[in-house]
Amino acid sequence: MMVSDVPICHTCGEPVGVDGNGQLFVACHECHFPICKVCVQYDIKEGRNVCLRCGSPFDENLLMDADTKRSGDRNTMASHLSHSQDVGVHARHVSSVSTVDSELNDESGNPIWKNRVESWKDKKNKKKRPAVKTEQEAQIPVHQQMEEKQISEEAAVTHSFSSVYPIPSSRLTPYRIVIIMRLIILALFFQYRITNPVDSAFGLWLTSIICEIWFAFSWVLDQFPKWFPVCRDTFIDRLSARFEREGEPSQLAAVDFFVSTVDPLKEPPLITANTVLSILAVDYPVDKVSCYVSDDGAAMLTFESLVETADFARMWVPFCKKFSIEPRAPEFYFSQKIDYLKDKVQPSFVKERRAMKRAYEEFKVRVNALVAKAQKTPDEGWSMQDGTAWPGNNPRDHPGMIQVFLGNTGAHDIEGNELPRLVYVSREKRPGYQHHKKAGAENALVRVSAVLTNAPFILNLDCDHYVNNSQAIREAMCFLMDPQVGRDVCYVQFPQRFDGIDRSDRYANRNTVFFDVNMKGLDGIQGPVYVGTGCVFNRQALYGYGPPTLPSLSKKSSSSSCSWCGCCSCCCPSKKISKDPTEIQRDAKREELDAAIFNLGEIDNYDEYERSMLISQLSFEKTFGLSSVFIESTLMENGGVAESANPSTLIKEAIHVIGCGYEEKTAWGKEIGWIYGSVTEDILTGFKMHCRGWRSIYCMPMRPAFKGSAPINLSDRLHQVLRWALGSVEIFLSRHCPLWYGFAGGRLKWLQRMAYINTIVYPFTSLPLVAYCSLPAICLLTGKFIIPTLSNLASTLFLGLFLSIILTSVLELRWSGVSIEDIWRNEQFWVIGGVSAHLFAVFQGFLKMLAGIDTNFTVTAKAADDAEFGELYMVKWTTLLIPPTTLIVVNMVGVVAGFSDALNGGYEAWGPLFGKVFFAFWVIFHLYPFLKGLMGRQNRTPTIVVLWSVLLASVFSLVWVKINPFVNQVDSTTVAQSCIAIDC
Repeated sequence: MMVSDVPICHTCGEPVGVDGNGQLFVACHECHFPICKVCVQYDIKEGRNVCLRCGSPFDENLLMDADTKRSGDRNTMASHLSHSQDVGVHARHVSSVSTVDSELNDESGNPIWKNRVESWKDKKNKKKRPAVKTEQEAQIPVHQQMEEKQISEEAAVTHSFSSVYPIPSSRLTPYRIVIIMRLIILALFFQYRITNPVDSAFGLWLTSIICEIWFAFSWVLDQFPKWFPVCRDTFIDRLSARFEREGEPSQLAAVDFFVSTVDPLKEPPLITANTVLSILAVDYPVDKVSCYVSDDGAAMLTFESLVETADFARMWVPFCKKFSIEPRAPEFYFSQKIDYLKDKVQPSFVKERRAMKRAYEEFKVRVNALVAKAQKTPDEGWSMQDGTAWPGNNPRDHPGMIQVFLGNTGAHDIEGNELPRLVYVSREKRPGYQHHKKAGAENALVRVSAVLTNAPFILNLDCDHYVNNSQAIREAMCFLMDPQVGRDVCYVQFPQRFDGIDRSDRYANRNTVFFDVNMKGLDGIQGPVYVGTGCVFNRQALYGYGPPTLPSLSKKSSSSSCSWCGCCSCCCPSKKISKDPTEIQRDAKREELDAAIFNLGEIDNYDEYERSMLISQLSFEKTFGLSSVFIESTLMENGGVAESANPSTLIKEAIHVIGCGYEEKTAWGKEIGWIYGSVTEDILTGFKMHCRGWRSIYCMPMRPAFKGSAPINLSDRLHQVLRWALGSVEIFLSRHCPLWYGFAGGRLKWLQRMAYINTIVYPFTSLPLVAYCSLPAICLLTGKFIIPTLSNLASTLFLGLFLSIILTSVLELRWSGVSIEDIWRNEQFWVIGGVSAHLFAVFQGFLKMLAGIDTNFTVTAKAADDAEFGELYMVKWTTLLIPPTTLIVVNMVGVVAGFSDALNGGYEAWGPLFGKVFFAFWVIFHLYPFLKGLMGRQNRTPTIVVLWSVLLASVFSLVWVKINPFVNQVDSTTVAQSCIAIDC
C-alpha cells in the first residue's frame, strides 16, 4: 500500500521514512523489505538481527545505532506499535462479516460500486477528522491510557508469530565453497574432454560429451536454487494470545477446506471419510471451519458415504477434542502401535475409547456395505430414498448438486456443541464443454465457497491426505496473519508425508530430498512451489490480485503493465495506439486503470470518475463471470458474507456459479484460480502467483501436518511420475514456460525462475540419460571407449570431480538433516524414472501438444500373496517397464562380453576393461531397485516383459554387429594387397 510513492512499514503501518542522507530508508539491501527504522531498532533490541523476509543480516550501522538508542526509544516504539494496531495492521487478516446486502437485481444500480463508494467516503472522512480524534483521546482518563499503553507494550513484544533463521554458516559456507569448486572442476573437465577427442570411437565420444554437458546444465538448475536455505519457527501461543482473548469471540481468520475426489471405486470412500473427519475435528474454532467435498464423478456412493460420515462426526469430533488425540482420522488413530494411555489422565478415557472404536467399526461396516452395493449399477440407474432418480446417474451429463450436511443446518454433536460446516458439491457436467479435470473442480469450489462462507483462506487436500496435526491451521496462520510477513504471502505450503511405505522406501515414494532439501532452499528465495495438496491459500491471491507491497503505478508512463504478472509482453496482447495524442493519453489512462483493478491499494490515487471506471461491473464480469454475489465477495479482503443474506438465495447462486458454462469468456483458469493447460496445474498456479510478486512460505512443524497414501508398487509409482513429467512437458510447450514468460515485470527472482525452469525441463534429461546408460554396454561389446588414455592431469580432474560430487551430497545432508539412504534412493529413482516415465512423457507430450494425439498407458494388476506391504511386490504389466529392463539386459550382456574379451586378450586387456565395467555397474546399481521390483519377492516377472526386453536386446546386438559404426571399415583391396605382401 503506497501513499505518495512512500512505502508503508509492514509492522506498524506508518511510512518508512528517510535516513540521515535524505534517501528512502532501506533496512535490508537484499530484498528491500519495507520496514521503518523504529521497527528495525526494536527488532534488533529483541535479538532479531536478520530480515524477516529473506533472512539476510541487517546493516552494521543499524546495529550500532540501535545500541546507542536502546534506552530512549522503547516507549516510542510501544506507542508506535499501539497506533499501528488501532489503525488496523491486522484488519486485513481478521475474518469479519459484511453488513452489505447481497442483491441479485440491478434495480437500484450496481451494489458493488455503491458499497465501494461508501467505503471510500468513509476513508476520506476519517482522513479529514484528525482534530476530533485528538479531542476524544484527551477525554480518556489517565489510568485508562496507562492500561492501554501497557497492553500495547505487551502486544509489541509478542507481535511476531513466526521467525526465520538461516542455516548456520558453519554448515552452509563449506557447502557453497564445494559448489563453486565443483563448477571450476567441471569447467576444467569439459575443457579436457572437448580438446581430447577419441578418434577411434568419435561417435561414442561426441554422444558422451553432449550428454555430460546436459547433465551439468541440469545440475546447475537444481543446485543454485538451494543457495539460501532457511528454517522457520512458529509461535502458536502468541497467535492465540493476540486473536483468542478470554471472554471475547475468536478473531482467527476463517478457513475453507477443499477435498477433491472423482471415482469412489478407485479412491475408497472410507479414506475420503477419514480425511473429512480429521478436518471436522481440527483444533480451530468451529465457526471458522467449513469443509467442501468436490465429487467430480457425481457418484451416489460418495454422497451416501458423506451422509454416514456426517452422522459419525457427531460422536467423533467431541471425543477428539475432549481427549486431545492425534491424529484425528479414526482409521489411522486406531491402527497406531503405541501406548494410547500415554498422557491421558482422564479415568473415563479407556471406556470412551472402546465405545468409540466399536462405533467406528460399525461405521466402517455401513460404508463398506455401500461400496459392495455400488459394485453393480442397476440398469435403470440409482434412485434416492424418495424414489426419484439420482441426478448424477450419467457422470458426463448431469446438473450441479449442492448439499449442506452440518454447520448452520442445526446439526450438533452428541454434547450439543456446534459442528463445522460440511458441504457436498458436484459441479454441472454437459457434453461439449471442457471441464479441465481437477483444476476445474477446484475453481468451482472457489466460487461455491465464496458465495456460501467466503473465508479469506483456503486449504486444499487430496481425498487421501488427512490432517495428522490438529494444529496445522494455526501453524499456517502464524504466517498468514503475521503483520510483518503475511501481507505478501500467497500460500503456505506444507511438506507431503506418507503412510504405508516400507522402511527402505525402494522407489523414493517419500520424496525426502525434494521436500527437505529443495523446498527449504526455495523458501530462502521467493518461496516453495505449490505441490498440489497440503497448501493454505490467500483467497485474494487466487483471484489474481497483486500483493499489497507492490510499488505504486506510474501515472506518467503511457505503457501498460499486466495486472497479472507485471509484464504485458509475456501474457497480454499488445494494444494498438492511435497517433492522436489525446487518444494516446486516454488509452494509457484506461490501461493504467485496468491494471489497477487487481491492485486495490491504488484506488485512493484516483478521483471518483476514475474509480467508477475502475470498479465497473462490466470489468469484473469479464474477469469473474456473471454473478454479482460472487463479484461482491471478491472485494471483501477479510472474507465473510452478508448477515442479511437468504440461505436459499445463496444456494441458488452457488448452483449458478458451478454451471458448466459459467467460465466461458472469463479469466478463470487463464489468470485467476487454478490455471488450466497442464495436468500439473499446481506448478502453473504457483508460478503465476510468484510472477505477480507474491511470495510463499514453507512450514515444517515437528509433527507432520498432513499425511497421505503413496503408490508403493513399481508400476503405479512410474505412472505417477509419468503424469508429473507429462505436465512439465505441457508447460514447456505452452505460453507459460518460465524460459520466456514474465520477464518484463521483474517480480520473479532469477533463482526462483531457475527453479521453475528446472521443473519443466527435467523430463528432457531422459534422452541423454538413456544414451549415457547405453554407452557402457556399447563400449564393452565393441572394445571401444569414450575416454582416451588418461594422463596425470586427466586422472586428477576425474578424481576431483567424483570427490566434489560426494562432498556436495555429504554437506547437503549435513545442513538438511536427510540421511544418506534417502539421497541414494533419490539418485536411484532419478535414473529409473528418467529412462522410463520421463522418456515416455517427452514423446507423449510432443504427440499431444503438436499432433493432438493423446496416448494412454494402461496398467493391469496381478495378484499378490504378501500380507504386509503386499502392493510393493505386486507386478503390473505396463509399457513403461520395457526401456529400463532392456538397459539392464544390455549392460549385463556387455559385462559378460567384456570379461570374455579380457580373458582372451591377456593381461593388457584388463586395464581398459576396468573403466568400461565401472560405468556398466554404475547403471546396474542404479537400476537395481527396478530389477528387484520387477522380479518381486517370488521372482515372478510377466513373460511379456522378459520377451520384449530380450527381443530388443537381441535386435540391438545383431544390428550393432552388422553396422559396427565405430570400427574403421577395411577396404577389400587393401586386404588382398596385404595378403600378397605376406605371401599368404
